[in-house]
Amino acid sequence: MIDYQASGGIARITLNRPEKRNALNSALLEGLAEALKRSGEDESARVVVIGGAGQDFCAGMDIVMLRETAEAGVLEHLESARKLADLYSAMRHHRLPVVAAVRGRALGGGCGLATACDVVLAAESAQFGYPEVNIGFVPAIVTSLLRRSVGEKQAFELLTRGEPVGAAEACRMGLITRVYPDAEFESGIAAYAGALADKPASAIGLTKRLLHHIDGLPFQAALEAGVEINALARMTEDARRGFRGFGK
Repeated sequence: MIDYQASGGIARITLNRPEKRNALNSALLEGLAEALKRSGEDESARVVVIGGAGQDFCAGMDIVMLRETAEAGVLEHLESARKLADLYSAMRHHRLPVVAAVRGRALGGGCGLATACDVVLAAESAQFGYPEVNIGFVPAIVTSLLRRSVGEKQAFELLTRGEPVGAAEACRMGLITRVYPDAEFESGIAAYAGALADKPASAIGLTKRLLHHIDGLPFQAALEAGVEINALARMTEDARRGFRGFGK
């Protein structure tokens, strides 16, 4: 259910259930977690790109799985929810930048998966949304990530109206990073990921670490975190090489 390929510094992870619009079930979630771990251990990888096979990125949680677990007890529900939370955490704490390449629909858990990435690149015809409220459910696990991407009122509307938004609107509100014409989507993804892979890896990694670390920190504590990362960055070989070549 997961296709993994790595070349040119780019680890490509593809959700491969096109017949189910790449809906998330236990096997796919476990495979995705394993692929993320594999990319983190791959010393040649500098960027991770997550995409979906077929017409859609991911339609959300598999409704069959949700129906099968509807009568489960609270401990089973907590365990299931924890697996998704752990996956989002693994993406956020991954040593590499994680890029979502979204074509078609990214709904519910699929939209959450995209939101958990550091960068979201979308085709202009892509759609994003959290329809869970329409079936009496709450996209609770992704809410903390969504709230870090968009304003409070925008987050409230996305979560409570349950209606998808187009790529242009999603970009305007800060839910995604960039939009490409459908015909240029694949080349745009390749160019963006390639450019990111060409940047000094230590600088990219430390930048990601700092951005996520300062979430919720008081101003002075965030400044101190910046001081520490600044000092660490100066000691990397990438920075030393850059300092030597600067201005030449």
